[in-house]
Amino acid sequence: MDRVLITGGCGFIGHHLVEHLLINTDLEVVILDKLTYASNGYNRLRDAGILGNPRLKCHSGDFMHPISHGLSQEIGQIDFLIHLGAETHVDNSITNPEPFVLSNVVGTMRILDYARTQRLKKLIYFSTDEVFGPAPQGTLYKEWDRYNSTNPYSASKAGGEELCLAYANTYGVPVIITHTMNAFGERQHPEKFIPMVIKKVLAGETVTIHSDPTKTHSGSRFYIHARNIASAVLFLLNKGVSREKYNIVGEAEVNNLDMAQFIAEVIGKPLKYEMVDFHSSRPGHDLRYALDGTKMKDMGWEIPKTFNKSLEKTINWYCSNLGWLNW
Repeated sequence: MDRVLITGGCGFIGHHLVEHLLINTDLEVVILDKLTYASNGYNRLRDAGILGNPRLKCHSGDFMHPISHGLSQEIGQIDFLIHLGAETHVDNSITNPEPFVLSNVVGTMRILDYARTQRLKKLIYFSTDEVFGPAPQGTLYKEWDRYNSTNPYSASKAGGEELCLAYANTYGVPVIITHTMNAFGERQHPEKFIPMVIKKVLAGETVTIHSDPTKTHSGSRFYIHARNIASAVLFLLNKGVSREKYNIVGEAEVNNLDMAQFIAEVIGKPLKYEMVDFHSSRPGHDLRYALDGTKMKDMGWEIPKTFNKSLEKTINWYCSNLGWLNW
C-alpha cells in the first residue's frame, strides 16, 4: 500500500485533501503539521470524522527545521509527498514578511532535503496564482508565464517554486508544481473572505469590499471549493508529470461585491457594504488574479460540482455550524 505525506494536513485545504484521499484511494496518509493558529489543532479532522481512521497518522512538527532522524523514523518510508504547509495570509505578510520567508522558502528547502532521503514517485508543491501578480482584464496567466509578485507572501511562494525546480534539476526530486486559485469551503478560517462575509452579514455588520481607486469596481477572483482542489491533486498524483506546472482553476470568475451579495441572499439578510481602495493605501492587495486552466482540462480533469451549488452548500453549512466563525 502506497503512503503519502501531507504537510499542513490539518489546515483548511489540507484536511479536505486528507478526507478526499481516504475516501477515494487506499493510500495510507501521514500528516506533518505545526498546529499553528490556522490549523485549529486537530479540530478539522475531528469534525470531518476522519481523525481516528486507521489509515491516518498525525505528527506535530515544524518543517522550518530539518526533519530529525527520530521524526523521519516515525513517519516511515513514503511514496508521495504533498507540500501544502505554508504561511498564507497576505495582510500578515505585509505586516511582517519574516515568518513567510522562513516557512515558505526555508521550510520548503527543508522538505526538499527530506524528500531526497525518500524514494518518491512524486512531490507536489502547492503554489498560488498570486506569483503572477495582478491580471489585467482579459488576461489569463499560463503555467510558465513570468512572475510579478506584489507582496511578500506571493514572493515567498515564488521562491519556493524556484527551489523545487532547482532540486528537480540538481537532485532529481520528482517535483510537480501547482498554482491554485482562491479556495473556499467548510471549516475555513474566519479571516478569509467568504466566512468573514457570512459572519458579518449574520451580525448585521458592514462588509468592506476591495475595489479600484474610483471605488466603483470591486476586485475579482476565480473561486474553487477545496474538495475540487483535492480532486485535482488526486488527478495529478495519477497523471501529473515531473518538472511540470499545472493551474488548478475554478469554473467561474466572481467579483467580490457579487460574492457578498450572493452570500447575503442565501442567508436571507441585507448586505451592508463599503467599497475600499485597499491597494492605494496598502500596496500588495491586487484587484484581480486569473489563471488559464486549459492544460488540466485538456488532460481530462473536470471540476466535479457546480460553483453555485458548492457555494450555497458552504454558506448553509456555516449557518448551521456557527462555532467555525468564532475561533
